[in-house]
Amino acid sequence: MSVRDEIRDFLLSRRARLSPERAGLPRLGERRVAGLRREEVAQLAGVSVEYYTRLERGNARGYSDDVVGAIARALQLDDAEREHLFDLVHTANARAPKPARATKSAIGPGLQRVLDAMATIPAYIWNSRLDIVATNRLGRALFAPMFGTGQPNQAAFLFLDPSAPAFFPDWELLAHDAVAVLRAATPRDEHLKALIDQLRTNITFQDLWLAYDVSRRRTGLKRFHHPVAGPLTLTFESMTLPTHPGLRLSAGTAEPGSPSEQALQFLANWTTTLTREGPR
Repeated sequence: MSVRDEIRDFLLSRRARLSPERAGLPRLGERRVAGLRREEVAQLAGVSVEYYTRLERGNARGYSDDVVGAIARALQLDDAEREHLFDLVHTANARAPKPARATKSAIGPGLQRVLDAMATIPAYIWNSRLDIVATNRLGRALFAPMFGTGQPNQAAFLFLDPSAPAFFPDWELLAHDAVAVLRAATPRDEHLKALIDQLRTNITFQDLWLAYDVSRRRTGLKRFHHPVAGPLTLTFESMTLPTHPGLRLSAGTAEPGSPSEQALQFLANWTTTLTREGPR
């Protein structure tokens, strides 16, 4: 999709989800479509209907940050949605289109050593396509069902592997989050396009993709039903890597003294045994 198409689809989806009541407007007359009318968004943003309509049709040339901010407030966008809209408008206003930056798929030995030093918690590094590009030993053991041939991808596992719902008890939540992260991805490289085309064979992915939710989730609980360690509930924290643009590091911890901490310790011991004795 072009940036013009993305702006159009994003604004249409945000307008459709916002009712007049929620926006503080009276519901006048019968409505043929859900959500606000264009003139109502324009009224709330303090711009003309023609000016807003031009942006919603994808023509973002000449729109200032102040105007885009007013439209974001009118549509009650959250932080991730607001950031996404600004990214799209800034891209559309660039004097020369920036070449698509390939999403990184490898790290250096120094960063791998940092991962390996986090020996007591599962940790992994991922990119905007949701490829897992590196893990420590416990991270690989935790996500073992995701590692087959080739580079593991979280979205591909969720939507294309029939074992994913059993491994992730909160599959629906994770599936929604995965699509929202992919929607927020700004690089439009060929690998990302190929991944989206592959995922669109799944009807649930297609429905979530059309909803156009965006997210940059950084923390939260994640539940597992691991084939070796059994049930685990871990709190994951995620952070950007300033020295590696486009990559994020996530690490999970268990509540001290909980069954999940015991299960994680069991998994750590199991991986140590495998490393010492070799795979069985």
